[in-house]
Amino acid sequence: MRKIADKLEHLKPAQVIILGFLGVIILGTLLLMLPVSCRKAGSAGFADSLFTATSAVCVTGLVVQDTASFWSPFGQAVILGLIQIGGLGVITVAVAIALISGRKIGLIQRSIMQESISAPQLSGIVKFTRFILLTTLSLEGVGAVVMMPVFIRRFGAGRGIWYAVFHSVSAFCNAGFDLMGRGHKYSSLTSFAANPVINITIMSLIVVGGIGFLTWMDVVIHGIHVKRFRLQSKIVLLVTVILVLVPAVYFYFGEFTEGPEGERILLSFFQAVTPRTAGFNTADLTKMSETGIYILIVLMLIGGSPASTAGGMKTTTAAVLLASAWAVFRQRKDAEVFGRRISMDCIRNAGAILLLYITFFSVGGLIISRTEGLPLLECLFETASAIGTVGLTMGITPGLTLLSRGILVFLMYFGRVGGLTLIFATVSERGMGSGRLPEERITVG
Repeated sequence: MRKIADKLEHLKPAQVIILGFLGVIILGTLLLMLPVSCRKAGSAGFADSLFTATSAVCVTGLVVQDTASFWSPFGQAVILGLIQIGGLGVITVAVAIALISGRKIGLIQRSIMQESISAPQLSGIVKFTRFILLTTLSLEGVGAVVMMPVFIRRFGAGRGIWYAVFHSVSAFCNAGFDLMGRGHKYSSLTSFAANPVINITIMSLIVVGGIGFLTWMDVVIHGIHVKRFRLQSKIVLLVTVILVLVPAVYFYFGEFTEGPEGERILLSFFQAVTPRTAGFNTADLTKMSETGIYILIVLMLIGGSPASTAGGMKTTTAAVLLASAWAVFRQRKDAEVFGRRISMDCIRNAGAILLLYITFFSVGGLIISRTEGLPLLECLFETASAIGTVGLTMGITPGLTLLSRGILVFLMYFGRVGGLTLIFATVSERGMGSGRLPEERITVG
């Protein structure tokens, strides 16, 4: 044990993070393979268990077996635990356990924690962790209490309470797992499309979970005084509002044009919120136009915000890239947002993240389309859902071969641990000197 601890101390924070997620996925796979985890006689296969565990830890929501009808209550509890760990982050949960047990948090653990939640500074990191845990449990508890009467009326007391807790945690962690498949498999929340309590509660949990822990802190400290917020929080809130309102307007006038007014509004807003990156749906996505599907793909790739329960490239990445492009258009040397200059390192990181996501999302979709003989748009939708850790589907995932499922597993893992985290963990720092090569101009564009 001592040798293992010594080896862990020499790992980079990025390596600890990716190994932590991998370890929880393996543990979850083994638990789901137990006979007690499955409703039917026997146990679930390795492939189905691995896919489900990866989807839960990476808070994605893509499934190859319907959660309600295939997994037993024990299996569902395992999935819920994996979702909670994945949403908060493996390192956050580990630190929480250490705090509860009274163990001292050393400098190495604090450094890993800082990288895990993208905290701006090392000081106060343990206090910040307590804030994350208390806020998370409080919000999930409130969400469960609000939805409980609706679920109890429909499913009875026992199932109603369990459904309220499960869906509250799943929504806050932006996971998208649901238990509505007992009546109709893979139905998600379509039977509650006109229920304002379920819709508004789920949407609120998704948005709050997806704006990030640092933004929560700004709201708690400064209240409604947005001018006092840090730059990141301002960008997160602005981009979040835009990415909810603009698609909702399109969906209202372009997709959901029939039915009662109230239901159309709920459908439009829900489908605008859930791609970032929750995975629930209240509408049949296969009936949407190609334009609507394309908008959903873009929203899934952007995802939520840094240091949150959401995945994707992140709202701040999109904002930095747009600010950089706007600076070029205006022939300005620096990209600026809210009266602040954005560093070149930040712009370079944003460009690298965009390249990684577009490359893996596109190549994965092309391979699945070619292998399975399926329409490219449907396959790109699945890969965007996987790499954005969303969980929305066009219904093709359960029928995919092992190769295509393996691609989705990799994309979910990549999307959750973060592209740059994965690269930093695997690329050696040796040989990186301070010397610079001669510069020569090239023409682009």
